[in-house]
Amino acid sequence: MGALDQGHFDVELENEVKPGCIELGFEEEPETLAIKDAVKILLRGLGEDVDREGIKKTPLRVAKALREGTRGYRQKVKEIVQGALFPEAGLDGGVGHAGGVGGLVIVRDLDLFSYCELCLLPFQVRCHVGYVPSGQRVVGLSKLSRVADVFAKRLQDPQRLADEVCSALHHAIKPAGVAVILQCFHIHFPNLESVFLDSNHQGWVKLQVCSGSGLFENENAESWGDFLGLLKFRGIDGEKAHRRESNDQCWCPSQSSSGEKTSSSNGPANPGMVTAVASILRSLGEDPSRKELLATPCRFVKWLMNFQNSKLEMKLNAFVCGKTEFLKTNGEVTRCEKQIHSELNLSFWSQCEHHLLPFHGVVHIGYFGTEGFNPIGKSLLQSIVHFYGFKLQVQERLTRQIAETVSSLFGGDVMVVVEANHTCMISRGIEKFGSSTATIAVLGQFSTDPAARAMFLQSIPNSSTTEE
Repeated sequence: MGALDQGHFDVELENEVKPGCIELGFEEEPETLAIKDAVKILLRGLGEDVDREGIKKTPLRVAKALREGTRGYRQKVKEIVQGALFPEAGLDGGVGHAGGVGGLVIVRDLDLFSYCELCLLPFQVRCHVGYVPSGQRVVGLSKLSRVADVFAKRLQDPQRLADEVCSALHHAIKPAGVAVILQCFHIHFPNLESVFLDSNHQGWVKLQVCSGSGLFENENAESWGDFLGLLKFRGIDGEKAHRRESNDQCWCPSQSSSGEKTSSSNGPANPGMVTAVASILRSLGEDPSRKELLATPCRFVKWLMNFQNSKLEMKLNAFVCGKTEFLKTNGEVTRCEKQIHSELNLSFWSQCEHHLLPFHGVVHIGYFGTEGFNPIGKSLLQSIVHFYGFKLQVQERLTRQIAETVSSLFGGDVMVVVEANHTCMISRGIEKFGSSTATIAVLGQFSTDPAARAMFLQSIPNSSTTEE
C-alpha cells in the first residue's frame, strides 16, 4: 500500500476541489447567508456555542447540504430530456416493439433521496420506472434517472413524487404509457423520552407507492402485470401496487398519533427557532404558507430539541463513576483469570453536529471481568449509550465517551465498537447508499492485547447496523 507524499498532500489541500454543483460565489449568495443565520439561531436554541471548534462551520455546511439536497427547484425537465430522444424505426402504429414484446422499457433500482416536507428529515427512495415507446422514438435511459432525481431533490411526499415523475416523463417523451413504483424508507427517530420505554423501536417506516399514465392509467391493466413481472425479487408487493389516496394514514412518523403525542410533551416550540426554519424554507425556494408546510417548522424544532445541550443527570444505578475493583464472593480483591464479557447491538440515535443530519446504529461493548464477577446489566449500558447519543455529536467522540464512562465502571479494560449509518453520507451530494461507518476505542488490556481485541471483534455479528 502507498500514500501521498507530504508535498503532494499539501498541494491537494491548497487546491481543494469544490463540488460541481457549488459555484464559487455560493457562500455570498443571499439564500446561503439567510440559511446560515437561521442555523445559528437553531444552534443557540439548542444551547450550543456557535463559535466552538467543530460547530463553527456547521451553518455553512448545513446551507450547502440543504441547497444541494433541494437543487431540483432550480432544474427543468425539458432541458434534461431535450436532445435525448432518438428515432427508432421499429416503432409504428403508435405502439411498437422496441425494448421487447409490448415495447416495455424499464430502469430498475434507482437509488434516490428526498426531504420529507412534513418534518424536513431525509428519506430514501428506490425508484423503478418504465415506459412503452411510441411515435418512433425512445429516450436515453439515463434521462429516466435524471428526471426522477429532479423531483426527488425537492421537499416531497412519496405519492406526489411518483405522480410528478410519471407526469413529467409522459409529457416530455410522449410515450404510450409510463409506470413508476417507489419504495420509500423514512427514518423513524425516537425522542429521548420514548427511547427508554421502547426497547424494540423500529428505525424505519416503509411505504410503497405507484403512479401510471396512458396504458398504465388503469391499475388493473395487463401492462401493469408485465411491469411487476420484471420487478420480481426487488421486494415489490404486487398487492400494494396502487395509488396512495390523500385520506390514507400519513407515513411520516412526526404525524403518527404516538409521534404527535410524544412531541407535544416537550411543550410549545421556541418561536424564534420556528421562524428560523420558515426562513430556511423560503431560502430553498419553498412557500412556508403552503398547506403541507404550515406545521413543518414547528415539527422540525420539536424534533431538534431532542438534542438540546442540557445537563442531563445520568444515574448509574448502584455503580459509582470511578475505578472499581473486582471482588470475590467473600469480598477479597482479585486480579486473576479475567474473562471477556460483552453486550452487543445496543441501539443509539444521534445528530451530526457538522450537518444537523441524523445518524444511528449500534454499539458493541466488551470488558474484562474475573470469575464470579456479576456482569453489568444491559439496561445501564444502554442508558450510557443513549445519554451520549442524544446530543449533537460526531461518531469518534461518541465512541470515546462511551468507552471512558464504561472504563470507569470496570477498572479500565474496555473495548467499544460503534457501527453507524449517516444520512449525511447520502443527502449532501455524496449519495453513498448502503455505506456505514465503524469506529473503535480500546482502553486498558484491550489496547495491548491483540488476541483479546480479535476475540471480541469475532463475537460481533455481521450486518449489525440498522438497515432499511
